[in-house]
Amino acid sequence: MKNFKINIVSDVMCPWCIIGYKNLETALTELKVEMSADITWHPFELNPDMPLEGQDLDEHLQQKYSLTEEESARNRQNMADAGERAGFTFNFDGKRIMINSFDLHRLLMWAREEDKQTELKLAFFEAHFTGLKYLNQEGALLDVVESVGLNKDTARDILHSDKYVQAVREEQNNFKQMGITSVPTFIINDKYALTGGQPSESFIQALKQISEEEAKNTQ
Repeated sequence: MKNFKINIVSDVMCPWCIIGYKNLETALTELKVEMSADITWHPFELNPDMPLEGQDLDEHLQQKYSLTEEESARNRQNMADAGERAGFTFNFDGKRIMINSFDLHRLLMWAREEDKQTELKLAFFEAHFTGLKYLNQEGALLDVVESVGLNKDTARDILHSDKYVQAVREEQNNFKQMGITSVPTFIINDKYALTGGQPSESFIQALKQISEEEAKNTQ
């Protein structure tokens, strides 16, 4: 069986990151007889200068991308449709905010050491986009941490310290130096990169091509 190393550079605030991941998951399920993957998540901040209190999401998107209300509504529908196809639910009924995600990346760095990184990342996505939880509020954040079986007290201690600050900054800088400026970016076997919320068919095709190419190179 072919085993891939897949590094995913992403931000919890990025809806296309969860869409892309769910489509990758579908692709790996379809290829499970012949392929598997070890997945590691890496930090990227869409809005590193966002204040702690966050900002109304619609207001933020209209300001950042100069969108009209009609364009914003169309984008929401496109995202909802893409999410449904991927098997993920976006909730647009309540008040949504964009937040500074740096502390989430610190907790994800810790969760990697605990072999719970993907579980926590997916729980963050669901809390933010489906549950409309304000992950800039410590109580909500710790509840998500606890929901995947991680220690709430340890997480609280991390949030109230500078632990993993340097590690997150170093990873961000490393990927920036590699030329990664948008997310999601899927880096396969440290050599091949796919960007954006690709459909599952694109992942299947890419993984098969990479497998064939690497098989030729080892002959």
